[in-house]
Amino acid sequence: MQIEKSAMEKMVITMDGANFWNGKKVFITGHTGFKGSWLGIWLSSLGAKVTGYALDAPTTPSLYRLSRLDSLIHSVIGDMRDMAKLQETLFAAEPDIVFHMAAQPLVRESYNRPVETYEVNVLGTVYLLDAIKQLGEAGKPVKAVVNITTDKCYENKEWVWGYRETDALGGYDPYSNSKACSELVTNSYWNSFFKNNGSGTSLATARAGNVIGGGDWANDRLIPDCLRAIHAREAITLRNRHAIRPWQHVLEPLSGYMLLAEKLVTEGSRYSGAWNFGPEDDSVQTVEWVVRQLSGKWGEGVDVRFEQQAQPHEATLLKLDCSKAKTILGWKPKWGLEEAIGKIADWHRRYERAEDVTDVCLEQINEYSLRHESGRLP
Repeated sequence: MQIEKSAMEKMVITMDGANFWNGKKVFITGHTGFKGSWLGIWLSSLGAKVTGYALDAPTTPSLYRLSRLDSLIHSVIGDMRDMAKLQETLFAAEPDIVFHMAAQPLVRESYNRPVETYEVNVLGTVYLLDAIKQLGEAGKPVKAVVNITTDKCYENKEWVWGYRETDALGGYDPYSNSKACSELVTNSYWNSFFKNNGSGTSLATARAGNVIGGGDWANDRLIPDCLRAIHAREAITLRNRHAIRPWQHVLEPLSGYMLLAEKLVTEGSRYSGAWNFGPEDDSVQTVEWVVRQLSGKWGEGVDVRFEQQAQPHEATLLKLDCSKAKTILGWKPKWGLEEAIGKIADWHRRYERAEDVTDVCLEQINEYSLRHESGRLP
């Protein structure tokens, strides 16, 4: 059943800046993915006119299909490597704001498909930014561009403190390195074509931690792998139990991206540059801790096993310093990790009961938006 806009508007009590999004034309690359689908649902509920460009949903099931997102936004199925189609779609949309989320997003898959990973993650960024440049030259400039990369773009030295936006970029594996390259491409386009030409277009990049949430069915990702094992009544197998990651619910970085885009539009280029959107220190936990919490929230006995065979290189410790976003943007995380894991368990329980997942997403967006800015409820 298609959800009408009025029903969506009733469900969502607007967050700060909600009036800003009403009527804004927004272009999202990667809208069929997990994060892109959540962003499309959220922006649509706030009255934005959203166009999405991406390959078809990468998993079955998928949040994109289950939420019927293509009935809420204008959805175009296309490849980031198809420069002509990407440009045509962007020109037709004439967006005010662009969120670039399309990517080959998996570390381990990047070892299997390194060329494709670089083509999508690096050349795709080039093609998009060049199309935005050409749209501006045609007299229809995009006001704000937010390129979403990853915390893994940093040169990881296994520090115990968080990486800041001024720390060196690197990336050991093809995925992480391709995202560092995407950062460099964005900076080059900003300096070469947007910063001093009076176009009115502001560019920024956003680096988040390990994003989790309901509706993620990606392969080779911790929470989806655990839920698949739970549903199949199989043991959860961990390959890197001591790895420490900055875990955060998907709504945390999305709220940061949206706030950043608003600042880029309303206050301009002083908000251009790189931004971290990570969790508080108490949400930086080991893989094993997260799995134990999820199994506890699920409420049934879950068998956890540990894999001993050799694995491709993955970072052991990675944290983000989000002082810049907290101080300048006034952004801060609202949900701690234990609460986020509870939201995931609740989301998937309700999915198993065949509840409307769009309603579930909107309820969680509503709960998140109502959370007081000073932090978490006691």
